[in-house]
Amino acid sequence: MLRTALRNLVNYSLPIFLVLFCLTATSQLALAQEGAKTTAAEHKNDDLNLDTQLYLIVGTNQDVSDSKLPAALDPLIKQLRLALPFKNYHVAATLLNRVKSDGHLNLSWIGGPLLESAAETKHTPSFNEFNVRTVRVVDDGEGRTIIRMEGFKFGTRIPIVTYNGVAAAGTPPAPIINYENTGLNTDISMREGEPVVVGTLNVGPSGDAIILVMSARHSPR
Repeated sequence: MLRTALRNLVNYSLPIFLVLFCLTATSQLALAQEGAKTTAAEHKNDDLNLDTQLYLIVGTNQDVSDSKLPAALDPLIKQLRLALPFKNYHVAATLLNRVKSDGHLNLSWIGGPLLESAAETKHTPSFNEFNVRTVRVVDDGEGRTIIRMEGFKFGTRIPIVTYNGVAAAGTPPAPIINYENTGLNTDISMREGEPVVVGTLNVGPSGDAIILVMSARHSPR
């Protein structure tokens, strides 16, 4: 009877062992495949480049020459006109850059005056700086690509021109140039290829505003 019981126990345990072995092997295979997918996705993102566009749009109530805005900004400008009803909008600068996924941007430059009120003299450049600490590409769970910019920073020194009210007879008043510091720090997310308003900076005594608009998309291979 003992020998029969042992034989029955072995015959009963063997299928259970085989089932457990198969489940363990299947789980390990699934984990290995998932790990391979994650590693492949990480390598894919490591090789991914993005083309970014930063638009510096000036909103003003002054009478300035009309300038054609990029067609890609038409829907956004319509929204801006409802939220910020300035008389005129124009693009003061467009910055195009390429950055690697999980990379960073660091750019500084000297340009012409961003505001029309400061453009009365050629000796009033603006000093600008644009930084992004980390650019990341993620999936929102619905198959859409989301681009995150962590540590987005823009700063500029704007020349403000005023005039001395006291001048010698027959001479025009002397211009007085003062620089005003303004900037923005934030973290943003955006859908690929869709321009978004990062923020607005009110500058100058005329009440003009610099509107920061950002867009990014995959670089062509």
